[in-house]
Amino acid sequence: MRTIRPADVEERARLREIAERPLPLDEWQRLAAMPISDDERERTLELIRWFRRRYPSPRERLAYVRRAYKRWAAQSDPGKKSELSG
Repeated sequence: MRTIRPADVEERARLREIAERPLPLDEWQRLAAMPISDDERERTLELIRWFRRRYPSPRERLAYVRRAYKRWAAQSDPGKKSELSG
């Protein structure tokens, strides 16, 4: 298994710039018009099935999302306290 190192400050800034850039309407339309392959659809549905088995109730799903958001917020900006951290 390959180890993935955390992005450094400069990499995070560059990724944030890419993710937050305005997307022109024509580019969005071009991307939205691309069909999803059968393989991608099946992998997506399999992930959904796994998630629903792992977290069968809405309460469990929401609890997972809250934990995941806390982790994401802590990793994306270590100095900033998450809104969900209580």
